[in-house]
Amino acid sequence: MNKKAMLEMQTWSDLPIELLELIFCRLSLEDNIRSSIACKRWNTAAISVRVVNHSPWLMYFPKFGNMYEFYDPAQRKTYSLEFPELYGSRVCYTKDGWLLLYRPRTNRVFFFNPFSQEVVKLPRFELTYQIVAFSCAPTSNTCVVFTVRHISPTIVAISTCHPGATEWVTVNYQNRLPFVSSIWNKIVFCNGFFYCLSLTGWLGVFDPLEHTWNVLAVPPPKCPENFFAKNWWKGKFMSEHNGDILVIYTCCSENPIIFKLDQSKMFWQEMKTLDGMTLFASFLSSHSRSDLPGMMRNSVYFSKVRFFGKRCISYSLDDCRYYPRKQCHDWGEQDPFENIWIEPPEDLSSFI
Repeated sequence: MNKKAMLEMQTWSDLPIELLELIFCRLSLEDNIRSSIACKRWNTAAISVRVVNHSPWLMYFPKFGNMYEFYDPAQRKTYSLEFPELYGSRVCYTKDGWLLLYRPRTNRVFFFNPFSQEVVKLPRFELTYQIVAFSCAPTSNTCVVFTVRHISPTIVAISTCHPGATEWVTVNYQNRLPFVSSIWNKIVFCNGFFYCLSLTGWLGVFDPLEHTWNVLAVPPPKCPENFFAKNWWKGKFMSEHNGDILVIYTCCSENPIIFKLDQSKMFWQEMKTLDGMTLFASFLSSHSRSDLPGMMRNSVYFSKVRFFGKRCISYSLDDCRYYPRKQCHDWGEQDPFENIWIEPPEDLSSFI
C-alpha cells in the first residue's frame, strides 16, 4: 500500500496525541467530556488536559485611587472593580477568596471578599514588621488568624484571634532554635497547623488547638551560593498542596529551585517535577492547583505580568526555562504589597 492510500485511510482518531491535547485544552469542560467518549485515544488526550479547577487571579492594589485590577492568567484577561472601602489599607493574606487587610493609621484588621463585598471585622491590633495569616474563610466557625514576631532570637510572641472575638490573645513561647520574624517570612496553614518559614529558612510550627509552638530541627533548604546574593531573602515563596509544604527559592540569574518538606525524614527534598501541579507564587501568600489547562501544568506562575498585561511570568519545570524568555526577575525590587493571588468566584458570570 502506497503512502497516499495510507493517508486516505487515516481517521480523526489517528491525529497525533500532541495535536489532540492542543485542541481539547481549548474546549469547555462539557465539550471535553463529550469528546472523550469518541474513542480510547481521544479519551486519554481529553482527560490529560481536562480543567476542573479555576486558576487564581492576580489582584493589584493601586498606589492611588480605588480601582483594583484582577488578572486571569488562564484567559490572559484583566478585569477592574472599584473598592472605596479599602482606601488606606494594605493586604496581608488571601485564602478561600477572602482578603485579610490592615489599616496602619487606625490599627483596624478586617476581612473583605471582593466578589461578594462582604466585610468581617476583627479587634484592632498593631501589625508592625510581622506577617499574618488565617486558616480558612472567616464565615467558618473554625477560622483562626495567626501572627508571630520575635522578642529575642529564642523567644517569640504569637497572637491569635477569630471572627467574633473581642480581643487578640498573645502568648510568649520559648524556641529551641533561633527564629527571627520579618515581613519577608512566609506562612501557610496545612494539616491543622500554621507553618512559618523564617528569614533564614528555619521552619516554625504552631498548633492552634493545643497552643504549642516548635521550631523544627530541619536545616534550611540547600541552594547554590549565588542564590544568596543581593536581596536573597526576598526571593522565596511557600505554599502547600495536599498536605505537603513546598518552598520556592529564586535568583535573578538562575532557574528557580523547588523543595518539598519530607515530613518523615525531616529534610528538604529538591523537586524536579510538580507532577502536573501548578504553583502561583506571591510574597504574602501562594497557592497551588491541579487540573488546570495542559499548558499551565508543571509550572510556577509569578506575580508579575509583562507585555502590557498579556503574559504572566512563569517557569516551566518540563522545559527548564522561563516564559516569556529572558524574564528572570529580581524579586527584591518588587513591592510586596503591590499584588497577591486570590481565588476567583465559582460563578464568573455574576462578576465579569
